[in-house]
Amino acid sequence: MEVARLYRVDNGSSLKAFVDVIVNGTVLVKGVRVVESKNGLFVAMPKQQAKNGRWYETVSLLSDEAKQELQETVLDAFNA
Repeated sequence: MEVARLYRVDNGSSLKAFVDVIVNGTVLVKGVRVVESKNGLFVAMPKQQAKNGRWYETVSLLSDEAKQELQETVLDAFNA
């Protein structure tokens, strides 16, 4: 997993960056977000709003190992 693009957001909100990630050199995931909460920074997957007004992830990682790798990769790039 590698970061293709990182765009920092500086508007005073909890959203800190948008990130595009390449998975295994074959899939580009656009719109991963770096968000700041009271417990620190975390990585959130892209979401899309449905007609019912609820938000749903458009990409989901199925294994805990993949989620951990994404978190580490994105936050390392953000902090660099």
